[in-house]
Parts: sequence; structure tokens; C-alpha cells
Amino acid sequence: MSANTASGAPETPTHDSRGVAALFSHGRLTAIPRKAARREQLLVHLKETLFEPGRQYTEREINEALLTVHDDFPALRRYLITAGLLTRTRDGASYQRAA
Repeated sequence: MSANTASGAPETPTHDSRGVAALFSHGRLTAIPRKAARREQLLVHLKETLFEPGRQYTEREINEALLTVHDDFPALRRYLITAGLLTRTRDGASYQRAA
């Protein structure tokens, strides 16, 4: 039997969602983790929960989505780009969730 559900999603999350939940209070991120591994968990969580695959976003839409979880949306956006979890066009006009 396959470990995937009917939707094709694995039964086990690709990141520790319980650990990520500890970073939030009342739906807001309390701090951006300093440790790279912990920050990577957070970034994967943000990518999967805030951005739809295949959809193009403007910078403003990215900023607004990130602002819902933390005031330092420029840092989160930069981390997502650097980690390769979001891609952007060369001119910065369009962003997309990486596969």
C-alpha cells in the first residue's frame, strides 16, 4: 500500500508542523528563528500555507501574505527567495511558489 492519501499527499508532513506551531502565538509568528534548520522549517511551512502552487504573485501580494504572520515581511520574503522556496522574475515584478 502507498503511504499517500487519496489526494496524493504524504501522510507524514515534510516538516515538523508541531514544532513550527510552537513559533506562533495567536496566529502570529513570535520571532524569526536564528538557527538555519529551524528557520527552514518555518519557511517551508509559510510556503505551503500562504502560497498556492502555480500561481503568480505580485510583490505586494507576497508582502501582504507575509504581513499576516509577522511585521518583518521583507526579511521573510528575502529568506524565502534565498532558500529557493519562492522564485521571482529578474525585474522582481512577479513571484511564484517553487515546486
